[in-house]
Amino acid sequence: MWFLIQKEFKQIFRNAFLPKLIFAFPIAVILIIPWAANMEIKGVNLAVLDWDKTTTSKNLLASIEGSSYFDTTLYALSLEEAHACISSGECDIILEIPNGLEKDLQKESSANVGIYANAINSTKGALGSGYLANIIMSAGLGKDSAISASSSASGASNAFGAFGAQILTTYRFNPNLNYKIYMIPALMVMVLTLVCGFLPAFNIVGEKERGNIEQINVTPISKFSFILSKLIPYWLIGFFILCLCFLLAFLVYGLTPRGSFGLIFTFGSAYVLVVAGLGLVISNYSNTMQQAMFVCWFFMLILILMSGLFTSTKSMPQWAQILSALNPLKYFIESLRLIFLKGSDFNALWLNFAILCAFAALFNLWAIMSYKKRS
Repeated sequence: MWFLIQKEFKQIFRNAFLPKLIFAFPIAVILIIPWAANMEIKGVNLAVLDWDKTTTSKNLLASIEGSSYFDTTLYALSLEEAHACISSGECDIILEIPNGLEKDLQKESSANVGIYANAINSTKGALGSGYLANIIMSAGLGKDSAISASSSASGASNAFGAFGAQILTTYRFNPNLNYKIYMIPALMVMVLTLVCGFLPAFNIVGEKERGNIEQINVTPISKFSFILSKLIPYWLIGFFILCLCFLLAFLVYGLTPRGSFGLIFTFGSAYVLVVAGLGLVISNYSNTMQQAMFVCWFFMLILILMSGLFTSTKSMPQWAQILSALNPLKYFIESLRLIFLKGSDFNALWLNFAILCAFAALFNLWAIMSYKKRS
């Protein structure tokens, strides 16, 4: 067994490309993707229709323009002009400040403004109008004053309603609503999936193509020992990748887990066995590198997209939620996010760990049973 493990490490480090890939791929993912796959909306083009033209309305606009979320591209003179701006794609949101805003604030301590959002890009429209409403309601135009903002889709009538209520919102676990903090734990899972899932599959298939595996098949080594010798090197590589990702998350984003490092490595050790076992199963049914590559991409892409990495699984259709329950990535991503952001302990996550262990046992037993050893 020890000689087989030595052989695997020698094969990995003899290849000039693999050590660079193992080191460079996590760095590229952690440094680039959190900035690219970002759900924060900035640079929303705003058309302003100010019927009031008072000091209060100007102060309100100054508060909006002082944020990094909005760029005022048009001061419209009519609602038709503002709608034309949205229709042409030059503006994303219309802010309508009604006549008498300042008087309403002085008399009734509350007032209304209207927001028209272009909903072609529903995410941008919903988040942009939400940001704008929050800025308006927290503008601080008076100690006892409140501005109510109502949103509508582009072209809909403007509905106003004031309740004079102030809402105090507290965000737990991620007080700054930093999307990168939410993404980085999931990206660590993606790196482990691609590296520790692809490489074991390509390793065995490469030996098949070169004919080296026949030399192993004629030895008295059991199938269990052979599969285990393929798992252990990538299991250790998985620990190295996790440590590298932790270091990058701390140095670049200042992110450290609120929970236990030991718990993260416990879940990580089980998960690497899952994806490495899946890779070995794929390699047992593949005769060429091309076959293994296409099958790996087919499964890995589906697993990643249905894991909740980018979108919540709870927002998926019912049939997709049922399929995602069979996805081991979902359980590791969910657990890692809870450990990082919430500081959850094993008592809260034991079921996810048990499911990961079940997947690991299933895939590795499948890999042992499906490996054809010809003497």
